Amino acid sequence: MDPVITVAVPVFDERGTLEELHQRVTEVLRAVGEPYEILFVDDGSRDGSKTTLDAIAERDPAVGVVHFRRNFGKSAALHVAFERARGEVIITMDADLQDDPSEIPRLLSALEDHELDLVSGWKQKRQDPLGKTLPSKLFNYVVRRLTGLHLNDFNCGFKAYRREAVEELELYGELHRYIPVLVDGMGFRCGEVPVKHHARKWGHSKYGVERMAKGFFDLLTVILLTRYRRRPLHLFGWGGLVSFSFGFLCLAYLTVMKTVFDQAIAGRPLFFLGVLLVLLGTQLISTGLLGEMINGSRTTRPGYHIARELPVREVSVPSSEPAVKEARASA
Repeated sequence: MDPVITVAVPVFDERGTLEELHQRVTEVLRAVGEPYEILFVDDGSRDGSKTTLDAIAERDPAVGVVHFRRNFGKSAALHVAFERARGEVIITMDADLQDDPSEIPRLLSALEDHELDLVSGWKQKRQDPLGKTLPSKLFNYVVRRLTGLHLNDFNCGFKAYRREAVEELELYGELHRYIPVLVDGMGFRCGEVPVKHHARKWGHSKYGVERMAKGFFDLLTVILLTRYRRRPLHLFGWGGLVSFSFGFLCLAYLTVMKTVFDQAIAGRPLFFLGVLLVLLGTQLISTGLLGEMINGSRTTRPGYHIARELPVREVSVPSSEPAVKEARASA
């Protein structure tokens, strides 16, 4: 029997919480009453988490463990979890017990009651130091403005998905932060519910300035993938057209000054600016055209995502007898 619910937990140096996490998740899932599995992905832990996870899997046949050879990041861990999850609904949560397993039923209810494909937790009363909460608020504000998806907490790892919403996701880098944006871009419905959040009891946060920088670059990647993947010329073409137009106007003005008023233009800053803008515009438009050529020449997935399909069940073969009788009668 395949499970209905899969709980996927990326793990990196969280040995002190794993036993309690497994116990609490198991209690909640048994109370839900649906077949389940729990999948841990050890992202190259160095604190003994591997041994603890293996012991848990040895005792509980509903637990699976994937061990990475080294630390590849949370996106890679989630990608592997999504590939191996067999449940119709997939719950993801962090292993540090800041996410409360008792909130799983609330995520499941929101998924069904509001007919959503992804429900993200919202750490409304976040139990983290100011050094994490302020950058997080700024991050969420910027992502909302740039993507148009109105969620309060994009980076919350506590989420519920329908299987079809993640089957086509390709996660790498820091893209796990933008899963709602990627899913929304494929036409799935996203929402969020407030969830409890607890202070960290074990280990230390992996958050840092370097991750913020990586997250910013991946935000640009997400915008490119969701808006311009199939039409790169629309991204580079507009900038190129504006640059080329301003450069052309500058050079046209200088041409008039030279031919009509016989003024020297070779050493004027406007001349160099005009040449620079024309060259920049030409390069941007050429980049967009190259992107279109590459996009058109490679075999990729189609640019659409089918929600549901009712196939033809039977080929209808019309009878030819009425037509034959009518032909005979007219003869």
